[in-house]
This record gives sequence, C-alpha cells and structure tokens, in this order.
Amino acid sequence: MASPALFLETINAFQRTEALRAAVELELFTHISKGAGTAPELAAASGASVRGVRILADYLTILGFITKTGERYELTPDSAVFLTRGSPAYLGGAFEFLLTPQIRDSFGKLTAAVRKGGTAFSDEGTVSHDNPVWVAFARAMGPMMMMPAQLLSELVGGDRDRPLRVLDVAAGHGLFGIQIAKDYPNAHVTALDWANVLAVASENAKREGVSARHALIPGSAFEADWGGPYDVVLLTNFLHHFDVPTCERIAARALAALAPGGRALTLEFIPNPDRVSPPPTASFALTMLASTAHGDAYTFAEYEGIFARAGFARSEFRPLPPTAQQAVVSYKS
Repeated sequence: MASPALFLETINAFQRTEALRAAVELELFTHISKGAGTAPELAAASGASVRGVRILADYLTILGFITKTGERYELTPDSAVFLTRGSPAYLGGAFEFLLTPQIRDSFGKLTAAVRKGGTAFSDEGTVSHDNPVWVAFARAMGPMMMMPAQLLSELVGGDRDRPLRVLDVAAGHGLFGIQIAKDYPNAHVTALDWANVLAVASENAKREGVSARHALIPGSAFEADWGGPYDVVLLTNFLHHFDVPTCERIAARALAALAPGGRALTLEFIPNPDRVSPPPTASFALTMLASTAHGDAYTFAEYEGIFARAGFARSEFRPLPPTAQQAVVSYKS
C-alpha cells in the first residue's frame, strides 16, 4: 500500500537538524553524562524550562540519540562518544562548518544548481580563492577525521622506523599528515594549504607533539611549489571538489613531486559503479552539486583513469570500514 511516510520524513528533516543543534547548544548530552537524568535536572543544569527540555529530550529519544526509562534519560554509546563535551571525538563543533550560511544557502538553491549543473550560490562555491569556510572546516571537523586518519596511516605500511617524506595537500586541520608523523617517528610531513588554514594545522601538530617534524607551504595547491621529492603524497577529501581534467592536473603534480616508487594516498567518497550505493558514500555527490561548480563523487574506475592518465603505474581501491569513505593507493613506477 502506498504511504506518504517517506515524503513526510524527508520534508520535515530540518526538524531533526534543529533538535540536535538545540541539544548541543544546551549541552544536554554533557549534562546527562554528568548525572542529570530527569527533565527537571536537565532543565536546571541547562538553564531551560522543564517543559521545553522534556519535549526535546523525548524527541531525541525517538530519534535514537538517548534512551528513556521511566522519567530518566541515558546516553547511547554513540552519543557518549560523539556528543559529550570533553570527549576526544566530540562532534558538537561540526555545526560550525556543516551549518554555515554558505553550505545551507547552497542547498537552498538546489533547484537552480540542478538546472545549472553546479552550485548556484556563487561562481565557484566553496572552492573560491582562499575561502574562509575552510578555516571553519579545519577547526570544526577534526574529531570526525580521527578514525579515517588512523586508517589511512595504516596504508603507508612498511618499517615504521624508516625515514619518510610526506606531503599533505590541502591539509586543512592537518590530521592525516599528523597521524602519520605520530605513527612513523622518522617521518617529516609538509602541509600545503592557505595560510589561515595552516594556522589550525600548526596548532594541531603542536598539540600532538610533532611540530618539529611538521613544515608548511602556504598557498594554492594549483600554484604553490610543492617541493619534494616525497615518499607519500596525501590527497584527502580534495579531488571531489573538481572536474576530471582538474583532478588530472593535481594527480600530475603529485606524480612529479613523488620520488621513484612513491605513492599517492587519496581519501574520498567513492561510490559503487551504480552511483547509489553505499548510500552514505553515494549521497555525497549531491553535496558537491550544491556547493561546487564541477565537483562530484567519483567511482574507483574514474579515479583509476585519472591517475593512469597522469602517469601513475597502477591504482588500488581500499575500503576503510566502518567509515563512509574509501581510499585509492596510486603507485609511481
């Protein structure tokens, strides 16, 4: 029997977003972690009304962010890890990037983007020159990248005590290169990005104790001198912003910067050939349509072609469960 359930769930999805935002702003998850479990206790801890907290907490229970037994609320394991302030994996700061006006307004003009075939927000969208949105990204999204950074570092392999020269292109928060520096005590990492973004990467390198082995190249990945040669070039969450010819330009720069036998490690949202699975990965293409002029979620076959045309000898696909992202390892002959 036909049902309007999917329509209603989708058209009202903004309510879920705003409920979660309100809970983070009121620090409900953190208050629950500290022992405030009833609506009156949470209201007192957050400075909100009992009625308001009760309705919000019940809605969060319906969504699955917390549980309720009698009149008492408890955290789920996921909420305890990702939504409790003070947790190393706290994601509350991600609102500062994911809900920035530029991102939200891009989706507000999605019909126009579909007609145009690219973002209707501006000519270039989020990849415009030295866009301040990437400072917000670097500061807000680091905790979400902790697991992918660990998994990508494992793909480096080999003797962990050997000297290793790493270039982190469009480094952002810098955590991918920093993780390699932590795992490989003789690794020297160079981060390339806009100067104001690199300030965040430098802060993270200092906090993780690897700043002595963490150098900076400020500027555009298309214009700056990459230096080298490097053993590993990291292309993390970067290529999806561009069309295929532009990706080939970056791949060619990576090849030129690598030492013989070096590798490019690409982290991306790489859907299956059907482009609709797995859903969390494949749906990223819509984000690129809304927010960039030419970006996409490319399949492995497309990345394989990009790196082959740039001159790489071969590329390998590496899934990175349980994340929604995948990696491509491309080898210089």
